[in-house]
Amino acid sequence: MGLADTHLRQVLAAMAGPAAHPRDDQTAAVAALVEHHARVLVVQATGWGKSAVYWAATSALRASGKGPTLIVSPLLALMRDQVDAAARAGLRAATINSTNLDDWDTVFADIADDRLDVLLVSPERLGNPGFARRLPQLLASAGLVVIDEAHCISDWGFDFRPDYQRLSRTLLGIAAGTPVLATTATANQRVTEDIARQLGPDTQTFRGSLARSSLRLAVVPGLGPLERLAWVADALATFAGSGIVYALTVADTERIAGFLQSCGFDVAAYHGGLETAARQQIEDALRRNALKAVVATSALGMGYDKPDLAFCIHVGSPSSPVAYYQQVGRAGRALDDAVAVLLPAETDERIWAYFATAGVPDEKRVGQILGALAGGPQGLVALENSTGIRRGRLEGLLKILAVEEVVQREGSAWAPTGRPWTFDAQRWQALGAVRAREAGLMRAFAAGQGCLMRFLQEALDDPAPSDCGRCSVCTGRLPEPGAHPGAARVEAARAHARGQDVVIAPRKLWPAGGARKGRIAGCSEGRALAFADDPGWADALLPLFAAADAEAPPEVLGGVVDVLARWGRSWGARPVAVVPMPSATHPRLVASVAAHVAQRGRLPVLEALRLAGPLPQGPDADLASGAKVAALNRALALRPGVEVPPGPVLLVDMRYRSGWTMTVAAVLLREAGAAAVLPLVLHQAP
Repeated sequence: MGLADTHLRQVLAAMAGPAAHPRDDQTAAVAALVEHHARVLVVQATGWGKSAVYWAATSALRASGKGPTLIVSPLLALMRDQVDAAARAGLRAATINSTNLDDWDTVFADIADDRLDVLLVSPERLGNPGFARRLPQLLASAGLVVIDEAHCISDWGFDFRPDYQRLSRTLLGIAAGTPVLATTATANQRVTEDIARQLGPDTQTFRGSLARSSLRLAVVPGLGPLERLAWVADALATFAGSGIVYALTVADTERIAGFLQSCGFDVAAYHGGLETAARQQIEDALRRNALKAVVATSALGMGYDKPDLAFCIHVGSPSSPVAYYQQVGRAGRALDDAVAVLLPAETDERIWAYFATAGVPDEKRVGQILGALAGGPQGLVALENSTGIRRGRLEGLLKILAVEEVVQREGSAWAPTGRPWTFDAQRWQALGAVRAREAGLMRAFAAGQGCLMRFLQEALDDPAPSDCGRCSVCTGRLPEPGAHPGAARVEAARAHARGQDVVIAPRKLWPAGGARKGRIAGCSEGRALAFADDPGWADALLPLFAAADAEAPPEVLGGVVDVLARWGRSWGARPVAVVPMPSATHPRLVASVAAHVAQRGRLPVLEALRLAGPLPQGPDADLASGAKVAALNRALALRPGVEVPPGPVLLVDMRYRSGWTMTVAAVLLREAGAAAVLPLVLHQAP
């Protein structure tokens, strides 16, 4: 028995018990790494035992005097699980990430003194100047490099992250001669070939069947927003064990969790906006079955280890079968039977389109950035003002350019490297075509066109797809509550959704570089009838906004009054007037809401504002704050001769996006004498 096989059997016994036996591909992969220092790609289903390959290879290499293993891992939750798994395998592991900066020196000292077997880092650390300075020394001593969730290094992977591509451009080149292992459960043949190409021409690939015999897949089509909420609640009342309810947006996680809590279920919302400690507490509570479910975005996905997870419910479809397979792979790893249910939503394709373009560089905007930097390094705020590009979009473009070594950080500023940049239209068009094709596959999956497990296998180019005999298409049966939830639960969902307060937080600081500076004395906290794709109001508001300008229907007006009734309990002073926002597209709609509020509150309507010029045009998400405020200062003005009373006023508008329109209008009213300006809108956009 060779060194590789001995350590593999030891690791499997420690992790899965003495009865565990190695798979043939596990044995071959470990041997390739330990005995031949090869580059290896393992594409196997969740639960197959990919982690045993790198723990066994690490154990064997360390026993033969090699240095520690460097694992590039995409999520903090995954890193925490890997540290625990390493300990079970008899290995000492530590992490370097953005949340433990104070520990970095200790960790590197442990590596220098050969006290660590494994170091886990995120791909973003590779672009951090402080970490980059230490990287050559770390790589020189590494005995093995592992790229976990390796589909991320491919442009064609569903979770394209630019920082992962530093691995093929820098890390793998520097680590030549060191064995490299890449692992993933979510790669079709095209992605597999792309990863192998980036690893090198001699890469050995071990690919197996992706079928999951423990999963019962189901699709429940045709439900409306409230019915989906009700279906999840009815399902949780009947499903055994604990699980994950996936949603596409942060707002949906909060909404769904709130409704389920109101129904008496122990659930928690989970997304990337939570503090690290809060996320860890939720992960641990689910692992202990202290929660019935966690309502999560994809932030709780890759690598989360709970072998007895009993169900996954998707409220809305991921953008590709690959993404869906990766997420349902959390369930049923140590169970004979687990349920995975998809509830497709009418908003799915709009959300897919947003995320599909979020990571693609725009040639014109890249030109603006490089043109601005040609005059010398600029900080993020200065660059935002000089280009007019929104902060989030600007940061994403800079990250892509940094990975391609076109720009680099110099302290807190960005500077060009001198390397030219050419827009690779063919590459990005090909990526767009692939994502469009995968969205089409997801539409077909949601329509239930054939065995659901076979469909996923074929979408991931499984070498041996077959009908599962267990899914809702194969059996003709849906999990409880079946095709429709109970009517009482639907009405409870409606009442809950319409009873939530959507709080509008005021803007606090003017953008740099404008005529106004410092803190803003403008809007107070406000309220909206609905936020984003609000299930309680989507059917009423979306057609209203899309149609020609008209007065608000009684249902919407009644909802606004209910919002005011709840909000009014917290007012220090009652408003003295209602001011409608001048609208270029829906003046009748805004005026009707203002008039109804005024009539119910016995307040005057004050036409205090007018349009003195064109409002900012173009996609709201792509216009930087400074440019928008400058345009609004030209567009909005007080009506001549109008006296604003010295008390609080309600400022009514149709929609609240960035908040700058309401802020500029509120400042005008405050400067004219209003004691406070309280924003009231029908809809707050995300």
